[in-house]
Amino acid sequence: MKRHCLAALCLLGLSSGTALADGDAKAGGMVFKKCAACHTATEPVNKVGPSLMGVVGRPVATAPGYNYSSAMQSFGGGSKVWDEAALTTYLANPRFVVKGTKMTFAGLKAPADIANVIAYLKDPASSK
Repeated sequence: MKRHCLAALCLLGLSSGTALADGDAKAGGMVFKKCAACHTATEPVNKVGPSLMGVVGRPVATAPGYNYSSAMQSFGGGSKVWDEAALTTYLANPRFVVKGTKMTFAGLKAPADIANVIAYLKDPASSK
């Protein structure tokens, strides 16, 4: 009996982890409001920070017309891409991941917030 309960708990944990990894774009749109003073995800317009429109899958430090710090350019190294794994790490602590970045935001601490923001960045229109 104990083995069955343990197996059920493991399966429950795996299924909730999958949901978390997928994120919720609508919830991510709410979290993105913290970012909106410096970034947009719906227009190809740079603000204090670069436009994040289409950032998921885009090479690092390549938003057209944005003047990236040398730290971010070095981090990108010409071949690094903002995939979900890279964004997850970066959004948790940007200044630790890219020492010398111009971004002053301390990061998102809740894994659900990170997953939700990534879902939003993948498809901002779906958050409406």
